[in-house]
Amino acid sequence: MKKRFHKVHIEISNICNLQCSFCPAVIRDNKMMSLDVFRDTVKQVAPLTELICFHLMGDPLVHPQLAEMIDICDDHQANIFLVTNGVLMRPEKYDLMLHPRFYQVNFSLHSFFDNFPDKDASHYLERIFGFTERALVERPDLYINFRLWNLNDPLGSQTPNTQMLQRVCERFDFSLPDPIDVRKRKSIHIKDRLYLHFDTEFIWPSLDLPVLGTEGRCYGLSSHFGVLVDGSVVPCCLDKEAAITLGNVQDTPILDILGARRAQDMIKGFRKQKLVEKLCQRCQYIERFDAKAS
Repeated sequence: MKKRFHKVHIEISNICNLQCSFCPAVIRDNKMMSLDVFRDTVKQVAPLTELICFHLMGDPLVHPQLAEMIDICDDHQANIFLVTNGVLMRPEKYDLMLHPRFYQVNFSLHSFFDNFPDKDASHYLERIFGFTERALVERPDLYINFRLWNLNDPLGSQTPNTQMLQRVCERFDFSLPDPIDVRKRKSIHIKDRLYLHFDTEFIWPSLDLPVLGTEGRCYGLSSHFGVLVDGSVVPCCLDKEAAITLGNVQDTPILDILGARRAQDMIKGFRKQKLVEKLCQRCQYIERFDAKAS
């Protein structure tokens, strides 16, 4: 039976080991989610969602209790989606991330040169490639995405990203289609369940930005929602500062939070092409859904 949500983002840490130019800094206090809050959250969301994503802000590999969190997901038969920049990837983490509960792992390869423009990426890529090669043999059902977001050029001609692409192609004996226009094609199959994923830059929504409009729709609260590191429930993965705090899992059951008036008003608004929240009215990402519909 299909579950209510495709994905619930649980921000196990809002701390990242990098500071990428395309990812705004977190204003909230640095924090890691406790096992108690995580366990209670997973218990509540596991019946509701197909996947639990260990990410909203921060990098999940910084959490020292990642192994225990994986076990908690396993206890509740909850499949895991993990997003990481991969800098903290080490062979000792391979076994953790090859756990059968993992459904997909995304490596944001574009993060490396954005933070270390003059460094050789060989050691960084070798650890990620090593994990990938093991996964292709031991977990052929595991989806792996190498994310290479072209931040300024939709035709993918940025030099650092081109270097990464060449290394991926050489390692996995893959010929890249030419040219790549990421406005038209964001995912390219390499082999088995290994993919390249491209995207273009967008501006993260903020209450400090001007209003873009009051009409539009979003998949927030229909395909996904988020739980921040302190237990705050937010309607989508772009509400990084909890501008729309629907409730807190430490105080209120998630089903009650999702059924409360503020959440329901948002859902009804999206169905009618109305953006009822101020943050949504300032969200550039919503324009993508209108473009798909046109």
